[in-house]
Amino acid sequence: MSTNKIAFNLPYLTGNELTYLIEANSHRGLSGDGQFTKKCHAWLEQQTKSAKALLTHSCTAALEMSAILLNLKPGDEVIMPSYTFSSTANAFVLRGAIPVFVDIREDTLNLDECLIEQAITERTKAIVPMHYAGVSCEMDRILDIAKTHQLKVVEDAAQGVMAFYKDRALGSIGDMGAYSFHATKNIISGEGGCLLVNDESYALSAEVIREKGTNRSQFLRGEIDKYTWQEMGSSYLPSELIAAFLWAQLESAEEITKERLHRWDYYYSQLQPLELAGYLRRPIVPEHCRHNAHMFYIILPDALTCQHVNEALKKNNISAMTHYVPLHSSPAGLKYGRSDGDLTVTDSMSSRLVRLPLWVGITEQEQDRVVTILRETLTVEEAPLVTK
Repeated sequence: MSTNKIAFNLPYLTGNELTYLIEANSHRGLSGDGQFTKKCHAWLEQQTKSAKALLTHSCTAALEMSAILLNLKPGDEVIMPSYTFSSTANAFVLRGAIPVFVDIREDTLNLDECLIEQAITERTKAIVPMHYAGVSCEMDRILDIAKTHQLKVVEDAAQGVMAFYKDRALGSIGDMGAYSFHATKNIISGEGGCLLVNDESYALSAEVIREKGTNRSQFLRGEIDKYTWQEMGSSYLPSELIAAFLWAQLESAEEITKERLHRWDYYYSQLQPLELAGYLRRPIVPEHCRHNAHMFYIILPDALTCQHVNEALKKNNISAMTHYVPLHSSPAGLKYGRSDGDLTVTDSMSSRLVRLPLWVGITEQEQDRVVTILRETLTVEEAPLVTK
């Protein structure tokens, strides 16, 4: 068996990135909102059916814009999962809001929609579902709850580009949604993100906030003869170089997603015997969700087995990763947020999850090597079995 290192992730290039970077440079318009940004916006709006797509320099920036658009005040509360990245909470903490952490589902590891209503108080302003691994939260139920309690919904769809819930693009279902094009995501621009505005009443304000609080976007469209400072904002748009790189990726988004799904499916089939024998659990994707193969993870029996597996993979030159330390138990989470209810599923799953190497270009032989090490490590006589 080969002992060459298997990377956890390798960014995929389509071949057109450099061509478009050179083209962008030739136009001398590198500061943003040029021809490549417009192409990306049009593609994203067509793909998601959102009222407006606005490229940002990160998904974090898009989430921060959503918090400004919601006009959050200190003491307002925002419901979200604890099992997510710090940006999900940071964007709202920066406005003085309090993240309220709710437990996740055992199957998809997404925000448990059945626990949301009990977390709602008179200070609650929004729900922020995060679509883990590109598998959708139960958005119909979440939207129903939001409508009943007059709350806004902001989708953290950082991992959700080219994924769908009942044929609706993730990020396009709530009032707003945020995408990431970070180098670790499926569709990349190094750094980068996008705010999807689905409630059209926010569209103009979103443009203003993104352009340092000015109406410069209207000026560039010839709608006004000069632009001025209108309201609170910041510099959230990316350079045209980022947009040019991203355009090469968006052009090939279907092919990239198809190849990732092919590699994901191979892990899924090869690991079936270990799941049937009770040694691990594979990802669960509900029938009404169309995922994008953002990651392939396994759930192990306990934290000790998880540590043992990680050590075995590392020893065999295979890069695998755990994932989030739950926000509710992190130093900042304890300082800025609060938990609602018992987050036992979050604590359990986060201590038992291992993400396997997955990227466009990983070979079956490399995946077989990963599976072989898992099999050899888990099927020792004393190995415990997964109960959930």
